[in-house]
Order: sequence, then C-alpha cells, then structure tokens
Amino acid sequence: MNTKEYISSGIIESYILGLASPDEAGILECVMKNNAEVKAAFEEAQKTLEDLATAQAVIPPDDLRTKIWNKIQQEQTSEIPDEVAPVVSADIPAAKPQEEIRIQGNRNWKVYAVAASVLFLISVAGNIFWMNDQAKTREEIAQIKTEKKNQDLAMQKMNQKMGMVSNPDMKMVMLKGVEKHTDSKAMVFWDTKTKEVYLNAESLPKAPQGMQYQLWAIADGKPVSAGMYSEEKDSKVALANIPKAQAFAITLEKQGGSPVPTMENMYVMGEI
Repeated sequence: MNTKEYISSGIIESYILGLASPDEAGILECVMKNNAEVKAAFEEAQKTLEDLATAQAVIPPDDLRTKIWNKIQQEQTSEIPDEVAPVVSADIPAAKPQEEIRIQGNRNWKVYAVAASVLFLISVAGNIFWMNDQAKTREEIAQIKTEKKNQDLAMQKMNQKMGMVSNPDMKMVMLKGVEKHTDSKAMVFWDTKTKEVYLNAESLPKAPQGMQYQLWAIADGKPVSAGMYSEEKDSKVALANIPKAQAFAITLEKQGGSPVPTMENMYVMGEI
C-alpha cells in the first residue's frame, strides 16, 4: 500500500476520534515519525475535525443576557411608588413600617422568581441544544465507522487481488463485452497449478431478481460450467476446478444455473 492509499484509508480519522485499535494506532504513530506526508495529513485532519467541533458548538444568543437584565429592571421599576419619600433626620434613622417591609420582601421575591424562571428556561434550552448536538455527533461517528468498515473491506479485497496478480501460477484472462453488451467486462483468475478459477465481475450490471451470472469454460470447443457467480464470492472464492480451457465466457441464467449456456444472454467472453 502506498502513502496516498494509506492516507485515504480512514485510519487517520479513526485515530483522532479514538476509534483505531491499539495496533492501528501504533502503526500510524510509527509511520508519522518517518513519513512527513502522513504527518502533514494527520495535522490537517486534526484541524478539520477541530474546526467542525467549533462550528457545531452551542452558543447562547448574544442578546440573551441583556433581555434578562431588562426584565429584572422592568419588574423593579413597576413596583416603585411615584411619590417622593419624606426627608428624615440624618441623626435618627427612620424605622420602616411593617407593611413596607412586607411589600419590599414581596417585590424582591417576584424579582428573584422572574430571574429564576428565565434561567430555568435558558437551562432547558441549553440542554435541548446539547442533546441535539450530541445526537448529531453520534450520527457522524456512526457514519465514519461505516465508511471505515467499507474502506477496510475494499482494502482487503484489493490486497486479495494484488496477491493473485503477483502469484506466478495465476493466469489472468480479460473477458470483454459482446455485441449487445459492449461496455461490460470481467476478469478470470485461473490458477494453472491448482486449476481453481476465480472471477472478478464487479463491472457487470447487477443481476435481476431471480437471475444469476454463470461462468463457462470453453474446452475442446464445448462449454463447461465453471460455477455460479455472486458478489460474496467475487475474487475470494474459487467457483470451480477447470483442468483445461481455451476461453471463458459469462451468461445470465436463472437462479441456480443452467446445464447449457443461453447464448442470447451472453455478456462477456475472452480467449486465453
């Protein structure tokens, strides 16, 4: 795997989010020490995720504090009498009547109640924003995990193909589209030592419901079934054991296959 493939594999994002396994984390840390390009990609990904977190942070509205203060002042002003209190001697402080004390106490209680109510609403709103933000974060993490899983499967599949390509006993046969399906193509991997046949048919159209692609080996001018194809077997599971062949072809047959090929449903063919 080259540097660009390693960077695009998703391991850097997984490491930053704490999703990487200890082995993956150890390998990445070792690679960053010796590869400036990977280290630069790590720093860029880290900054991108930090910017994302900052952009999604919940910030109270700028005018919220002003609204609370104005509400408290308005409540206090509405309770203050219009008439001016009489002037008393500075030497002897005037005692407040019991009724005035009760009024002032009621007024203070109302002010505190208003402030507490507003703060409670702020707290509820903040919690709602926080829960929504957390839900969105969980969705994004789940999406990243899914993408990483898909990338891991793609990387595993690519490594399997590279292993087959590098095998000196493996013969590759390119199957090209016939007249009705000129854009179709597939690749047969035929192990000349074990005689096992593998098929890579990702480029073929998805088989309709109830139908399945069937691989054929042409030996001594006669078609011999080389197995039924499915996406789960693609490049990973041998479809059949073929001792000899001069060509390979693929037809679209009913689920389970056919004893003879349906020629009008032939998609690709290639000679060895």
